[in-house]
Amino acid sequence: MPELPEVETVVRTLEHQIRDAEIERVDVRWAKVIEGMEPDAFCSRLSGQHFRTFSRRGKYLLFGMDDCWLIVHLRMEGKFYVQKDSRAPLNRHMHVVFYLKDGRQLRYHDTRKFGRMRIMPLDTDFTHFHELGPEPFDPAFTAAYMHEWKKGRREPVKSLLLDQSFVAGIGNIYADEILAASHIRPGRSCARLTRKEEAAIVANTKTILAAAIAAGGTTIRSYTSSLGVTGRFQLYCSVHDQKVCRVCGSPIKVKRIGGRSSYYCPNCQK
Repeated sequence: MPELPEVETVVRTLEHQIRDAEIERVDVRWAKVIEGMEPDAFCSRLSGQHFRTFSRRGKYLLFGMDDCWLIVHLRMEGKFYVQKDSRAPLNRHMHVVFYLKDGRQLRYHDTRKFGRMRIMPLDTDFTHFHELGPEPFDPAFTAAYMHEWKKGRREPVKSLLLDQSFVAGIGNIYADEILAASHIRPGRSCARLTRKEEAAIVANTKTILAAAIAAGGTTIRSYTSSLGVTGRFQLYCSVHDQKVCRVCGSPIKVKRIGGRSSYYCPNCQK
């Protein structure tokens, strides 16, 4: 699943490719991808609109149009393709096609059909959108914030990092890497974290996500950018999807936590 760095990469790549492009018409080929209105109304609302601004909230892509927001969540395998040759055939996994006035097409591809799109008013406040917590780079995301937020909680620290109401945008890959850099096992109860460990988690969250964004995200398993950008962060993963720890060379162990495979080094992480 695309996480914060991958979504950021998609947003910035699309900004470079389709900024100020005008939508001539929209074709919704699978109705359930649209939330909040009928597909015909969705298509009508976006006809004549321009892609003006490009941003992100957690794992949501936010496209600022002329007088509304187009919100997209890629979920497991959603991808965008900017198609220059309009004669190129559409396959059965391309569920929404934005026909641009300059002759190009922005195609939304989703093999598993989990992704969703929604139109929202231009004055929407995204501060607490879908009960999302602060962004990892927000000044509000501090060790003190983490200490207060986890009071009374005993779930594994890995589950805490994946809780989007705690901090927005972290998924399975980066949670593993953050905990590896902090020398903390993913199954450790968040109630047992020390103040020093909380500070390490916050600092490593910012460092690792910044490095992943700079690397274009992670191209791993089901996720690729599809926009001509190949993520390279998987080349630097210490534990996630690794056989041996890149730091000490010990065999990596895998544990199921909250239904997710969690990779860790039993030697480096305590």
